Amino acid sequence: MKKVYQLKFFYTIGFVLWMLIITTGCIRNQDRTDQHQQTLHIIHAGSLTYPVKMISQAFQKEYPDVTILSEAWGSKAGARRIMEIETPCDIYLSADYSVIEQMLIPDHAEWYIKFAANEMAIVYTEKSKFADKINQQNWYEIMLHPDVHLARSNPDHDPCGVRTVFTAKLAELFYKKEGLAEMLLQKNLDNIRPKETDLIALLESGHVDYIFLYRSVAQQHHLSYVQLPAELNQGNPLMENWYAGVSTETLGAKPGTSIVEKGKSMVYGLTIPKKSKKRHLAENYLVFMLDSNKGMKILEDSGQPSVVPSYSPFFDQIPPSLQKFAKRQVTENQENEL
Repeated sequence: MKKVYQLKFFYTIGFVLWMLIITTGCIRNQDRTDQHQQTLHIIHAGSLTYPVKMISQAFQKEYPDVTILSEAWGSKAGARRIMEIETPCDIYLSADYSVIEQMLIPDHAEWYIKFAANEMAIVYTEKSKFADKINQQNWYEIMLHPDVHLARSNPDHDPCGVRTVFTAKLAELFYKKEGLAEMLLQKNLDNIRPKETDLIALLESGHVDYIFLYRSVAQQHHLSYVQLPAELNQGNPLMENWYAGVSTETLGAKPGTSIVEKGKSMVYGLTIPKKSKKRHLAENYLVFMLDSNKGMKILEDSGQPSVVPSYSPFFDQIPPSLQKFAKRQVTENQENEL
């Protein structure tokens, strides 16, 4: 009987040791997997969907062990996702650099780099009503026709929506047509969508005839577009004073608040949010993205000209590896000293 108990004891000890060996091996294998498996989370403007996909594919050729997960949002909605929801984000790419400054700095980010430009356009297909007649001179008359349906994105969620408002208001000033902005912005209010890329489905399905959209997105999707005068398209940095003559009120960073946004030329911005857990990997991605022979070439081929390097008021907070893609902002006092 004693031998039976001894055998059971030894069997039990052996089983426990065997389980420990297996468990330890599993943990070590998991550690090895975690070391080699790197996931980068990117939240980006909807208008960057195509270039981000192409840049990520090119990046993964140099970093094959990296998995890239990206989410397309209206830039303001994307910023709120970083602020309000415990979701991972290692890189944030905004269609308007001021979204980073107004909504994320200082609590959720410390700096930004301006990296690309764009411009507004009137986008349509060959199926759109009066597609054979619309041009740079009569576009607003065509769009106001009773049989024509329009769509635009929500200015509370998306910079493209804000810039649509500015386009309408600048058109009223430029063409000296009192009430033009309100007529354009009050038409087909049921066709307002959260972000600009949501509008493409409405257009291609024939639900609407014309949409206010970035020229780069129209080019990427091989859509027809009217190239607006520089006074309206917000694509010329030399016309900042003219663009600043219009403004609109949108939702602020916190519930119940609002901000007044002034017109300005279109410049995209990027940052690494404070919540990032892969900062070094995020820096590597951005170094690749901002390289004129790599990511920036893809962006420019996609219809978005580079503005790198540009001035940043947060230059000293930019990681050293990325400072070469920005310029130190010179203050008024420093200018006087010079």
